[in-house]
Amino acid sequence: MNILRLQQLLATALTKRLAVIGDVMLDEFIWGRVCRISPEAPVPVVEVQSESAYPGGAANVARNLRPFCKTVHISGLIGTDHAGHKLTGILHEEDILTNTLIEQSNFSTIVKSRIIARQQQVVRVDRETEYLPSMESVEQIVTLFDPLFPCLDAIVFEDYGKGFLSQQLIDRLCQKASAHGVILAADPSPKNPLDWNGVTVVKPNRYEAFAAAHIHQTPACENPLNDAPLLEVCKILQKRWKNPQLLITLGEHGMLLCQSNTPPYHTPTRAKEIFDVSGAGDTAIALYTLALCAGASPEEAAEISNHASGIVVGKLGTATLTAQELIASFQNNNVHQLAKRQWLPMGKT
Repeated sequence: MNILRLQQLLATALTKRLAVIGDVMLDEFIWGRVCRISPEAPVPVVEVQSESAYPGGAANVARNLRPFCKTVHISGLIGTDHAGHKLTGILHEEDILTNTLIEQSNFSTIVKSRIIARQQQVVRVDRETEYLPSMESVEQIVTLFDPLFPCLDAIVFEDYGKGFLSQQLIDRLCQKASAHGVILAADPSPKNPLDWNGVTVVKPNRYEAFAAAHIHQTPACENPLNDAPLLEVCKILQKRWKNPQLLITLGEHGMLLCQSNTPPYHTPTRAKEIFDVSGAGDTAIALYTLALCAGASPEEAAEISNHASGIVVGKLGTATLTAQELIASFQNNNVHQLAKRQWLPMGKT
């Protein structure tokens, strides 16, 4: 993709309105240094130097979208506890709209706390409780979104398998959103098998795709276009979910885009260095969906999503990126490709 085309898409994206619905959480990071091994157990002692907190889960998808579009609504469940208030405050600071966020006094906000030392994660502590959605909560969310549907360009369903997304909620929202021409994207969880009929794009990783297709995962191929089991999984899922776009994230092998009646499209990884993969999938679904809203083809959207993911994995913590970083990534790649072509050996004449 040339830079002018990318800039045009980014300019259009700035006019778009999106909503993210799913499992929201608070990501806490404790940054320190390892000074010694504990005398109490064979574990490192970390001296804390700083602490930080960011929106996590579905809220991180919204955070990735916010620099690139006009408005972002976040919908999920939090408690009336300290973590819930902290998360809401951070979302307000990031200019993410919380008018569709639900608070319940009998629910504890999901918190993931990570201890980082020497640019490596030492341990992660999860605090979460199961949530069983009721018909009352489904009606509450649908009612909150009813006045928003005419204004929205896309909805991203971000499922971390914590219980907020149910089939009843998905079906109700998809039916209403489709009537208004809203693009629908889903990032699924194998812990919560849902029917994604009617969505525009589904973005599982390789493990999640095999799990959804109920097929035993096989070792990955260097070239995903030659990965017969993976291609078979794509066919199964497209048939089951009525031919959505499937964007399979493949880690070091990049991404594979599968569409009905179109050959699979592979984009290799754009990551230069990998420090932390936390939230990379959130970035992928966010930028892919936004690119579609801006008028990108699925292949262009996959390239944008891939470059964006390659940037955030080169950062520590639950990271986001800027438009300037995205443009620079494409510029560097174009320069590299041009240099590579110039040094190709000449054939016989």
